[in-house]
Amino acid sequence: MELNADRERIENKLEIGKEMLYLSRNEVEETGLTVDDILDLTHSALVAHGNKDYEMPAKVGVHPFKEVFFHAMPAYVPSKKAVGIKWVECYPSNPEKYNLPQTTGLLIINDVLTGCPVAVMDATWVTSMRTPAVTVLAAAELHPEAETFGMFGCGIQGIEHCRYIVKTLKKLKKIYVYDIKEKAADLLIQAVQPQIDIEIIRGKDPETVTKSCEVLSSATVILLETLAVVKDEWVSRGQTILPCDLNTFWDPITSKRADKYIVDSAEEHELFAETGYFPAGLPEIACETGEVLAGNNPGRETENELIVCSNIGMAVCDVVVGKEIFIRALENGLGRKLPL
Repeated sequence: MELNADRERIENKLEIGKEMLYLSRNEVEETGLTVDDILDLTHSALVAHGNKDYEMPAKVGVHPFKEVFFHAMPAYVPSKKAVGIKWVECYPSNPEKYNLPQTTGLLIINDVLTGCPVAVMDATWVTSMRTPAVTVLAAAELHPEAETFGMFGCGIQGIEHCRYIVKTLKKLKKIYVYDIKEKAADLLIQAVQPQIDIEIIRGKDPETVTKSCEVLSSATVILLETLAVVKDEWVSRGQTILPCDLNTFWDPITSKRADKYIVDSAEEHELFAETGYFPAGLPEIACETGEVLAGNNPGRETENELIVCSNIGMAVCDVVVGKEIFIRALENGLGRKLPL
């Protein structure tokens, strides 16, 4: 769709430059995007990134407390006519201390031609949906024959990873889950098992889960200090590891000795390394996730390669998904128009 045509369909519903659309979390969800929709949108964003059809500086942040972060995440994806910024924060203690989500935030979508903001929306749902989409799309490219998947961390991200993975790993037979809180693992199984045909098993411990699965992911906490919960000696050749929590959960030796260390954004990983998130040094980067999905890099080349693919979240995915949410909300009369 040409840029002017894209803008015209917005102008029919919104007076650009004089008003914008505000969407609460419930209204974002009411736009009706399905898992398949999110996978398609995220795939297009990753392919655009892999083809260098984007502008996205590495996320910058502030840290009021040692264990928390705020990130500013702007991006422009020309092929999707999507430009905007996400302001997101992570407070790991929120659920226990304040009965609030660990991650909250706002996403702003702008008009490409004038720069005027056209939408402000809750970013919590967008973040929770596009994050597992990246993991499972990468898993399908790097390990399509996998029959077992392991998930460390059974919160919102863990739940969505288990819902999404069945969409892309077509030969999947078992899912193993583990959380330091057994109740969290049980709640995940209760929530997801009725929705999928693949058996979900609560893992006995991290070692058992690691040794039982061909593909593994983790969505726990992001800390400067490496926890190394999963020991390197538990990891075997031929496995695919897809952390969403940087260098925190896994023994850093594993990423260092992997045959390929793939990342969603090399620039962002280098920035994180500069700020201390890789105390042992950033592993040598083989390529970016989007380059694999775009067909510009083969990713896995032999079945016995150990591959670590670190995806920490990119704004290109947020603005592409956010733009679609905005358009659907306009078309369905959702949200509230606020004066600028």
